[in-house]
Amino acid sequence: MKPFLRFLSLACAVLLLGAQAANAQEAQIRKALAERIPQLAQIDEVSATPMQGLYEVRIGTDLYYTDAGGNYLIQGELIDTKARRNLTEDRVNKLTAIDFKSLPLDDAFKVVHGKGERQLVVFEDPNCGYCKRFEKDMQKVDNVTMHVFLYPILSPDSAEKSRNIWCAKDRAAAWQDHMLRDVTPATASCDMKALERNLQLGRKYKITGTPTLIFTDGSRVPGAIAAAEVERRMNELAVAKK
Repeated sequence: MKPFLRFLSLACAVLLLGAQAANAQEAQIRKALAERIPQLAQIDEVSATPMQGLYEVRIGTDLYYTDAGGNYLIQGELIDTKARRNLTEDRVNKLTAIDFKSLPLDDAFKVVHGKGERQLVVFEDPNCGYCKRFEKDMQKVDNVTMHVFLYPILSPDSAEKSRNIWCAKDRAAAWQDHMLRDVTPATASCDMKALERNLQLGRKYKITGTPTLIFTDGSRVPGAIAAAEVERRMNELAVAKK
């Protein structure tokens, strides 16, 4: 056998053995955790972390850490002190990212500030106090189009107000009157299927609170962050795009 072919054959064998060892390690961790903690029987993924001997255990978007034998379980954050990065946060952000282009924007209405060149999606409930605070703070942000998905999850009254806003002649005006000036939207009726789809979409992406912001890179932020933070994130995206 020629030297190169011999080397190639050896490399393939090493890779195969490595994959087999990784599979055996994963199986051992799954078995140990399932036997000792029945709630962890449905593990989606087991993978090695940058820390030697520590493995990530993923169930949906929930992350845990364990040793090679599944003897210990850690629930917390893994920090790379050298790189000064929260590896757990980075991983969760990747797992919860949403393809911005796939969002059904026809089921949202637009609130445009200035030229509206920058894009932002927000899931909001008309009865959400944090949403009202966020909307008022967003008046400081220029040149953005906010795609507002009505997401009535707080109370039956939320559904009624969402219906009246969605069915208003000018949805954006009715929304801002309510959120900024506490004007109760006038009673209206129309096709409500968009709101039903919004609830299904939220459940699909496990959106459990309002407001939830989604930026054009797919990253999402739960909660009413300050306008300055929104501005910072959108500026970073604009720089990355160039």
